[in-house]
Amino acid sequence: MKEYKDTLNLNTTTFSMKGNLSVNEPKTYAKWQEQQAFKRMQNRKDNHGDFTLHDGPPYANGHLHLGHVLNKILKDIVVKREYFKGKKIYYTPGWDCHGLPIEQQILEQLEKEKTSLENPTLFREKCRDHAKKFLEIQKNEFLQLGVLGDFDDPYKTMDFKFEASIYRALVEVAKKGLLKERHKPIYWSYACESALAEAEVEYKMKKSPSIFVAFGLKKESLEKLKVKKASLVIWTTTPWTLYANVAIALKKDAIYALTKKGYLVAKALHEKLAALGVVDSEITHEFNANDLEYLKVLNPLNQRDSLITLGEHVGLEDGTGAVHTAPGHGEEDYYLGLRYNLEVLMSVDEKGCYDESIIHNQLLDESYLGEHVFKAQKRIIEQLGDSLLLEQEIEHSYPHCWRTHKPVIYRATTQWFILMDEPFIQNDGSQKTLREVALNAIEKVEFVPSSGKNRLKTMIENRPDWCLSRQRKWGVPLAFFIDKRTNKPCFESEVLEHTAKLFEERGCDVWWEYSVKDLLPPSYQENATHYEKVMHILDVWFDSGSTFKAVLEDYQGEKGQSPSDVVLEGSDQHRGWFQSSLLIGCILNNQAPFKKVITHGFIVDEKGEKMSKSKGNVVSLDKLLKTHGSDVVRLWVAFNDYQNDLRVSQTFFTQTEQHYKKFRNTLKFLLANFSDMDLKNLERSHNFSPLDHFILEALEAISAGVNSAFEEHDFVKGLNILMAFVTNELSGIYLDACKDSLYCDSKNNEKRQAIQMVLLATASKLCYFLAPILTHTIEEVLEHSQALRIFLQAKDVFDLKDISVSEKLHLKEFKKPENFEAVLALRSAFNEELDRLKKEGVIKNSLECAIEVGEKALCENLVEELLMVSFVGIAKEKLSETPAFTLFKAPFYKCPRCWRFKSELENAPCKRCEQVLKER
Repeated sequence: MKEYKDTLNLNTTTFSMKGNLSVNEPKTYAKWQEQQAFKRMQNRKDNHGDFTLHDGPPYANGHLHLGHVLNKILKDIVVKREYFKGKKIYYTPGWDCHGLPIEQQILEQLEKEKTSLENPTLFREKCRDHAKKFLEIQKNEFLQLGVLGDFDDPYKTMDFKFEASIYRALVEVAKKGLLKERHKPIYWSYACESALAEAEVEYKMKKSPSIFVAFGLKKESLEKLKVKKASLVIWTTTPWTLYANVAIALKKDAIYALTKKGYLVAKALHEKLAALGVVDSEITHEFNANDLEYLKVLNPLNQRDSLITLGEHVGLEDGTGAVHTAPGHGEEDYYLGLRYNLEVLMSVDEKGCYDESIIHNQLLDESYLGEHVFKAQKRIIEQLGDSLLLEQEIEHSYPHCWRTHKPVIYRATTQWFILMDEPFIQNDGSQKTLREVALNAIEKVEFVPSSGKNRLKTMIENRPDWCLSRQRKWGVPLAFFIDKRTNKPCFESEVLEHTAKLFEERGCDVWWEYSVKDLLPPSYQENATHYEKVMHILDVWFDSGSTFKAVLEDYQGEKGQSPSDVVLEGSDQHRGWFQSSLLIGCILNNQAPFKKVITHGFIVDEKGEKMSKSKGNVVSLDKLLKTHGSDVVRLWVAFNDYQNDLRVSQTFFTQTEQHYKKFRNTLKFLLANFSDMDLKNLERSHNFSPLDHFILEALEAISAGVNSAFEEHDFVKGLNILMAFVTNELSGIYLDACKDSLYCDSKNNEKRQAIQMVLLATASKLCYFLAPILTHTIEEVLEHSQALRIFLQAKDVFDLKDISVSEKLHLKEFKKPENFEAVLALRSAFNEELDRLKKEGVIKNSLECAIEVGEKALCENLVEELLMVSFVGIAKEKLSETPAFTLFKAPFYKCPRCWRFKSELENAPCKRCEQVLKER
């Protein structure tokens, strides 16, 4: 038996079943870097077009987490997919280097060292060093994932040239008349001591006091209404702002009811308020809100006058229909204040504490000085005395700072804003507002998933003016000069361009280092004493939002085309980077800076909970790579519905590893079984069997399905199609049926050679589809197969491209037998019967069987191959069952070489094997 075994074609391959990925991948990735693999991707000359993916910058602070991994691997898969389609690739990874988190890290470090760093230049230097350190760490961690991009020349928002580009984008905003300095209420983080943009605010549940307060009408107002007693009732959840009340807003045309006890509320809400015990139930008078306009009430907290106004924002669903108005602490209040010329009172400092103006303006007594507004609320409520009609505690959605997760306050300060509703000149000479241009631009962008479109539209429709100012040091300054003679900013081109050139040559540290005179161009230096510097820095969302200009436009196409083909980030970037990029793109170019927006969900644990160190549910990237290797992590990303949140646990990666092994072992089997083929056979035509035509037609069909899914960036669907093919048609049917020929036929046998060509074509397609995801593994496959390299004309993975199976195999059409489905149905019924006979101990395997079929149309050779039996006959009598067959033991002896029961003599080879042995 051993002698016969040595005559079989039990081919092997140097491609190992075990990937040993954690050891081998780093060597391959280092080789790719050394060989400048990405340069090859950029220099493709197949004339299939260009593809630009513009990178949304991660923040250069801390090590990577799995959210970064998901994002960068998805980008890499999208980029490589386009590359393998034959396109020239542009992908420049980048980093966001400025901003508060780095400042906080440095401040904490200085606090531990008990060091004070008053010099802003030295402080910025420490911030820069911190960003450099983590940028390098993150870069190396990205490279461990098999991610390819222009990592030799990434973009960094803190580079001098980049800072100058950011500033020049700001200058364009100013020149188009959309940049204005205003004293108005904005989101303020007392924890960060800085203004916040809309994108930096998250809404979380918060417990707040809910109070109903009576504001008594002044004597002259009572006389106008011809009543003796009346108090307008307001409702608020921010009692700390009552000190700054200057008005109460009513709903225009609404009816207000005066109760017997003298409480005035919207009639539509009277019954509800009476049930709560806020007011009494008997109504004595009714008034139209329009008749109450310009009457005055007294603020019970400080006895200051408060004007009754009419406001469009007033609703009649909750509250009292009378809205407490403090223009220093609310945006709607602010705009109402502009209409009625109301005083803006704001006596809260950067830390969220009452400042000295509460005393100067007699707003609160001096005991409140320096007290945090939230802590002061209990005393304020007590101070209201009999004017307090009801106090409750409610839990409601409230804005929080997304970095510190502390509640924010509305606080009027002097800040710089990009105006959303100011008309500016378009390329065609027409005038539209930024909001209008942005909404029009969204209509021309493709969104994956499509729900992203409405999400971004809604945010643009509802967003306020963009507050650009930050009261920090680490960032690009709003480098403008205020002319003290006019109190207006100097937007002269000569001054602005001089500043930009200084930034480009020396970095924007010069704004802190140089005097006003040294910063001005020579022709302005004589009047230097008339100018002062604006010392705010830019919101970092402006930094990252203008990266398309600095990367794609400033390099004039060397790093890609603008608008980019794709941007791909987490779904939270609808309120962040997508939005800031869109707005800046619309200001500079009247269009979105991207053609397609792809978004992914967040990483959560297996219970769907957010990962955090405190919960102990964080999965270490380093451990994942050492345990499974990056290709398994990449396959996990691709095999998950990235549009929703991705659950993570060791179990999920173990399951993914099984998928990986299935692909790897299939490729190993294919490589092994065409490893002995004569390379001269690669170019000639072959006589393919019906079974070959079946698998080739299936391969063509699934190729179309996978391509279609991948084009829509639906990697889960594409991989599932591929896995189903590998498991069912390929492994479950074709490879099983071909083993006899592959192992036992002569190497020169035409049938066997045709099968090898089919295996080669199948391996080629698998390599093409898996290369964007399992790039290292496919590189390894090609290294271990000369036949595959020649067939694909590819010396390594980066030469891969799609092939036409029919063209490569010289096939004009696929000739699968018409009754093939009937043979498959017969096979299914046969296998059921076979299992029964095995369990009963009648037979050990299918080769012991012979079968008679009742359908003459069935191809006997095909039935023999698919059922792996030793004899097929046509029944003389018509069989009634469908599919019809009779199963019995094979009438011949077992061949000691191929094990089929086809030998005419015991312990002697069958005719086929005897002939093969003669040829050896």
